[in-house]
Amino acid sequence: MGRMSDQPERWTQATVYPDMWADPDDDPRNSEGAGPEGELATLQDFLDGYRTTLRMKCEGLDAEQLARRSVPPSTMSLLGLIRHLAEVERDWHNWIGDGEPLPKLYGARDADFLGAVADQAEVDAAYADLEREQAATDAALAEHPDLGERLEKDGIAVRELMVHRIEEYARHCGHADLLRECVDGRVGQ
Repeated sequence: MGRMSDQPERWTQATVYPDMWADPDDDPRNSEGAGPEGELATLQDFLDGYRTTLRMKCEGLDAEQLARRSVPPSTMSLLGLIRHLAEVERDWHNWIGDGEPLPKLYGARDADFLGAVADQAEVDAAYADLEREQAATDAALAEHPDLGERLEKDGIAVRELMVHRIEEYARHCGHADLLRECVDGRVGQ
């Protein structure tokens, strides 16, 4: 077990509000004007916000830092979270249609976390996988704008799937907060 002095000092880039990740003018999650209109647009806005937050928590880190398992014996790392969410997006995409399910991206259970190794090619591939799987799931769901519609697999409602996606990203953004703080001490919402 490391000594307390082995831990990075806590810091933030924010100068306006010291508990924030970035100053309001520099935060891509801030938008001018009224929020989105309607339930579907609101759900998508929250999902987009959490997706952006996850990326922000990973920015500025190298492959070793992204792959670092900061809370032993957990296999969780920031890179593992990116890979996990790509895998989860693929799984949600499989829930939408009634065709043959797409195979797992990373293989066996927990391979998304276990395969998160400190290699820039792995980092680049993980980001590409996440972007591709998010786009595919978003496109498939765009074909079902009625939030009350029940989808083929398991009869899940579109609304429930959207809320579950938000919940998954929100939970993992909480993990990302702690992982990032362990990596280099950076804190903030």
